[in-house]
Amino acid sequence: MEINTSSLLLTAFIAVIAPLMCELPIGLKLPMVVLEVIFGIVVGPHVLGWAKPEGMLAALGQLGLIFLFFLAGMESDVKSIRGTPLLKASAGWALSMVIALAIAACLYLFTFIDNYLLIGAILTTTTLGTLMPILRDSGELETKFGSHVLAAGMIGELGPVVLVSIMFARDHTHWLKILLLISFVFVVLGAAAIALWPSPPRILALIGRTMESTSQLPVRIAILVLMLLVALANKFGLDMILGAFASGMVVGLATKGEQGRSLHHKLDAIGFGFLIPMFFVASGMRFDLPALLDNPQALLRVPLFLLFFLIVRGAPALLYRGELAKEELLPFALYSSTALPFVIALTELGVSTGRMRTDNAAALVGAGMLSVLLFPMTAMTLRKKALMFTARQAGNR
Repeated sequence: MEINTSSLLLTAFIAVIAPLMCELPIGLKLPMVVLEVIFGIVVGPHVLGWAKPEGMLAALGQLGLIFLFFLAGMESDVKSIRGTPLLKASAGWALSMVIALAIAACLYLFTFIDNYLLIGAILTTTTLGTLMPILRDSGELETKFGSHVLAAGMIGELGPVVLVSIMFARDHTHWLKILLLISFVFVVLGAAAIALWPSPPRILALIGRTMESTSQLPVRIAILVLMLLVALANKFGLDMILGAFASGMVVGLATKGEQGRSLHHKLDAIGFGFLIPMFFVASGMRFDLPALLDNPQALLRVPLFLLFFLIVRGAPALLYRGELAKEELLPFALYSSTALPFVIALTELGVSTGRMRTDNAAALVGAGMLSVLLFPMTAMTLRKKALMFTARQAGNR
């Protein structure tokens, strides 16, 4: 395998610079993933030409993509959102899918896009990984509002993954794709049942003893589960992202308590400290900025796709009128419409398989970056104003 040391060094440098820039005491703080993509664009072959996403960097980026979905699956704690939040989120995503397919079908009829199913799936994504730190830092995770945002984000990750995995299933008829997916789901459910089974004391003692030793056995077991389900999904003709997401859910179910938190920290370190930045920087290098800037029609699609994200994922907020206060509906819609990491991942898959044109991929990623920059910040501002108004009303009584 070709090793381009200058590309690897630049990527590692960007991975350090991006979080440092997030710590600067300035009014506007760009999300780290946006900075990683922007720096990748600047040093990539389409702008300065200092680095190329080839050889070792491409392989590490692919591993970063797998780890991104693996950690997203680990964050999907269905127990914390079961009941009304999960039902509302599922109904909301179904509504989003209907709206997205209608929009994508119109774009397809006007020859703006090549594959309406893929565009429809991308428009239904919500970036839980981006929202989690915001919700945690603002104390929203423990509120009713936060639980509904969490559920919407979780389903907004799982739904598109399943849909795209069926779409990208290889060499099978439509019904066989569904049958293979159902079979894979049963395998995952079996693995989840094993994960939830109480471990014998000797096993727990072994895991605890090796957690901080050089063997790092729990980490190795988690990676083994990841590789097994990725390989199984590939064997079934499904996309690897489904295997990665499912393995994350299984590992998440099996790792509760203090030892589980320690394992999560270690896996976060591997993913967010090493592999996932490689993926985002390499994705930025592949971003064809000249194709976007030199094509006025493609450039106009950026705000158009941004509007579509807001319509598709924001419209289900109307289903929450009985659950959330009126002033919470718009912040909820804005949080739900935030999408970037999965947009990058799915557009990369679309371009690499010939299902998406590069100009549409660039426009979607541009819209995703704008959604991360604008929607959470606006939602937080509206939410703070609503809470202050409620507090003043309570004080006047």
